[in-house]
Amino acid sequence: MSDRIIRSLFEARLKTWATARVPALPIAYEDVAFTPPADGSPYLRPFLLPANPTSEDLEGKHTAYRGVFQVSVVTKAGEGRGAAGLIADEIAALFPNNLDLTKTDFTVYVRSPMATASARQDDTTTSLPLSFTYRADTAS
Repeated sequence: MSDRIIRSLFEARLKTWATARVPALPIAYEDVAFTPPADGSPYLRPFLLPANPTSEDLEGKHTAYRGVFQVSVVTKAGEGRGAAGLIADEIAALFPNNLDLTKTDFTVYVRSPMATASARQDDTTTSLPLSFTYRADTAS
C-alpha cells in the first residue's frame, strides 16, 4: 500500500538527518517500543496522518494519496521552547515545500511549508508538533 511507502520515505529522511545530527536525536516511531532518554534530552515522534485516497479520472486508474506528516519535538517540560524551536527550524529545512522523494516509480511531494502548532505540555515533557501536507499520484 502506498501509505507504507510514503511513511518509509519520510521516516528514512528524518532518521538519516537525526542520526547524523550532533547530538543525535532518538526517534520514537509509531507502535514501536521506545524508552525516552533518561537525561530528559530531546527526541522526535513522527506520525503519518493519511487522508482518504481519491481518484480524479472516470476510469478509476488515477489515485491521489494526500495527508499530513507530523513530527513532534519532545523536550523536558519547564525549559521553554528554545531548544525545540531550533530543532523545529532544522526539520523545516529538511522538508521544504515542493520536496520530492522517490522509491522505485512512486514519488511523494511535500505540498506545504512546515507549520508549527501550539506546544502541548505534560507533567515531564513538552511536545512541539510540526507538520506539512503531502501528495502522491499514481496511474495504473
